[in-house]
Amino acid sequence: MTETESNAYDVVVIGAGPVGENIADRTRAAGLTTAVVESELLGGECSYWACMPSKALLRPVIAQADARRLPGLAQAVRGPLDAPAVLARRDEYTSHWQDDGQVSWLAGTGADLYRGHGRLAGPRTVTVTGPDGTRTTLTARHAVAVATGTRAQLPDLPGLAEAGPWTSREATSAKAAPGRLIVVGGGVVAAEMATAWQALGSRVTVLVRGKGLLNRMEPFAGELVAEALTEAGADIRTGTSVESVRRENGTVVAVTSAGDRIEADEILFATGRAPRTDDLGLETVGLEPGSWLDTDDSLRVTGTDWLYAVGDVNHRALLTHQGKYQARIAGAAIAARAAGDTLLEEPWGAHAATADHHAVPQVVFTDPEAAAVGLSLAEAEQAGHRVRAVDVEFSSVAGAGLYGEGYKGRARMVVDLEDEILRGVTFVGPGVGELIHSATVAVAGRVPVGRLWHAVPSYPTLSEVWLRLLEAYRDN
Repeated sequence: MTETESNAYDVVVIGAGPVGENIADRTRAAGLTTAVVESELLGGECSYWACMPSKALLRPVIAQADARRLPGLAQAVRGPLDAPAVLARRDEYTSHWQDDGQVSWLAGTGADLYRGHGRLAGPRTVTVTGPDGTRTTLTARHAVAVATGTRAQLPDLPGLAEAGPWTSREATSAKAAPGRLIVVGGGVVAAEMATAWQALGSRVTVLVRGKGLLNRMEPFAGELVAEALTEAGADIRTGTSVESVRRENGTVVAVTSAGDRIEADEILFATGRAPRTDDLGLETVGLEPGSWLDTDDSLRVTGTDWLYAVGDVNHRALLTHQGKYQARIAGAAIAARAAGDTLLEEPWGAHAATADHHAVPQVVFTDPEAAAVGLSLAEAEQAGHRVRAVDVEFSSVAGAGLYGEGYKGRARMVVDLEDEILRGVTFVGPGVGELIHSATVAVAGRVPVGRLWHAVPSYPTLSEVWLRLLEAYRDN
């Protein structure tokens, strides 16, 4: 290994996923020289192994389900999905795992790209070990931003490593549907991948350690999604953990806590994420390798005046859109501090990622979709708010019936009884993912319930569920 050069920049960004790209875009727009370090593909997990491929797999599944709800169209879509065509479209949305387009975009911002593994080597210093073993030292005048994201976390189970389990990466990039697939976990990845592969021809068994799916959302969200998955043919077993895994003559054998032996062609573990900080050089700046990085609301790492942690690596909200939001905040904060400007760090200010605490939206792209923003009823009560939950069925909305026969879904808003604002909103039903931004605006904007009466929903749309929620609140 030889050290070839040393270069100085205003800002050094480690990680070129959507978060790192957005930081670089903002700091370059502010006139700061910026270096970006990436060890894999530019575009990161979201572009190649998460958001884009998973939604490309799921979109035909949801479109087919919607079509089957419509007389006059249902007969035309009775057959199975064309799995090779779905997978080919998925490949297009990952650019066939090539990052040429992302490289071109980054070059257009004026940022410099360094391919290789980036490590902190003391304050404001990053060493980059390239693919050929050469090393470059980068120094940052103002800030180093860590945007390395997370990796799948596998449990310590007998036989698991030898069995070659899938993580989210294999689940979103597989070249064919396995005949039988075990999905271990009950969160978003588990629910979405069970939905996708069941529809693409796999016989799916879902093993959930807890009481049900999507346990971070309102209980009815997981219940409705599980009901639909079961109707589609999946076998969902709750209160079930895996004790051991092995592969026998190509077949995966999982033994559960109940002593059941389940055979499959592949097994997916969707059981959590860990920060990519174990080989980041954190020990050189007094931090613990492998740890999540705590930050203030400007995304600056606690106890430093130069290090920022943005996106999943800070554990504030493990969602691409929320990480990109943090990147916009962090980029603006870095630029303001570099210019000697006063930061607007009060809640909802230009340099404070306040939405991370109060208005995080999420959509689960199953059938039905589940979408939520803000606090669930349980979370609001645990936080000490005096609240009331208001529930309505989507069947009370004319737009639901027009959307499809037998439309099934539910909406809930959690109302703060003291401030008369919304603490959280949840929608479950076909097509509700496109509704959640209206709820995000209401929660983030702290819009009074009385003012929401004057936000008139168009008829006949699914959005009329807002009127039904407000009527239910006023009438009880």
